Amino acid sequence: MISHAITIEPMTDTQYEKRLYKRLKHGVGEAILKYNMIEDGDRVMVCLSGGKDSYAMLDLLMALQKKAPVSFELIAVNLDQKQPGFPEHVLPAYLNDLGVEYHIVEQDTYSIVKDKIPEGKTTCGLCSRLRRGILYSFAEKIGASKIALGHHQDDIIETFFLNMFFNGQLKTMPPKLLSDNKKHIVIRPLALCKEKDIATYAALKQYPVIPCNLCGSQENMQRKVVKAMIQQWEQEYPGRSDLIMRSMQNVVPSHLVDDELFDFQGLGKIAGV
Repeated sequence: MISHAITIEPMTDTQYEKRLYKRLKHGVGEAILKYNMIEDGDRVMVCLSGGKDSYAMLDLLMALQKKAPVSFELIAVNLDQKQPGFPEHVLPAYLNDLGVEYHIVEQDTYSIVKDKIPEGKTTCGLCSRLRRGILYSFAEKIGASKIALGHHQDDIIETFFLNMFFNGQLKTMPPKLLSDNKKHIVIRPLALCKEKDIATYAALKQYPVIPCNLCGSQENMQRKVVKAMIQQWEQEYPGRSDLIMRSMQNVVPSHLVDDELFDFQGLGKIAGV
């Protein structure tokens, strides 16, 4: 018997980029359909931080916009929080080359956060509240019907455990949310995409990523502890993150213990006891 060795050529960066792009685009498309994120006539304000996730989100939404069965607008918005050393020229240059409508909103939240939060304490809470208020107001100003944020599947899972371990609540970042003031619909098109895929794709695309010098540089954050825990689980039991995500999509209220979510008091009457 004559055996013939088969040589499998490794994928080039271009081939790998195409495969990742297809996977990510499918994930975004699935999330939009599953949660009815974007509808005909929407003006979607795409919040662009300068991080890998928001670059990828804008990229994928622009690609889907070309083939979508509905018509919608995309407006990229960056909040310049006046962090020292922030390269103000990077995003305008990138967005001009892209040819997308954009706005740069300038608000010095950095000074407020540094003034209010003691050195060494986590700044994320106040920073995110200030940022959210400014972006919500600007969305109203430009008539945006949806606000798109770049949170991905890993963010959703990490937030689930953060709320459980540190806040005593069973909740996370939903893929679609009505704001507390009932004026804004927030969507997360990357909700079904994995961070590692986004990070690899961003590196291949060579996005001009701008690091965060405020919360992004803090090493004592609870989120980093939770992230490390989940990564350890994933190493020991590959696929566990996907299982956790599926669990959050298959909630059984009667098998939890929240008496506001399920009528335990009236259960005996229903059963005729």
